[in-house]
Amino acid sequence: MDRTRFFVRVSAIYALIGAFMGSHMAGGGGLELSAIHAHILVVGWLSLFAFAIYYKVFSIPKDSKLSLIHVWSSFVGVLGLTLGMFLYYTQPIEGMRTFNTVFFIVGGTILLIAFAVFAIMAFVHGKAISED
Repeated sequence: MDRTRFFVRVSAIYALIGAFMGSHMAGGGGLELSAIHAHILVVGWLSLFAFAIYYKVFSIPKDSKLSLIHVWSSFVGVLGLTLGMFLYYTQPIEGMRTFNTVFFIVGGTILLIAFAVFAIMAFVHGKAISED
């Protein structure tokens, strides 16, 4: 798997969704979804794109188990957090309040794990992270 390509492509999708939401909110004059819009852009577009740059700039081994955990927990966590946040705030289906809340919390927790793995990776693969 090409981690850089994967993260750039997924971040591009989040950028498009976030920009569309912002445009829709501006056109409609309603800011009810601004927290979701911001999270889609920050964790979906910005964070995933930053991770793509990280993998491109630094020589993190492709067979690193930490890297594999990081990539998939980032992907699942961002999807879970943003979709869970959307479901939680909009409640589009009657009677799903508990499910939506759990979905939101689990997605956020998985994303938190992804960021913790990223921090651990910065130290484990510290020799690869250099200006040289």
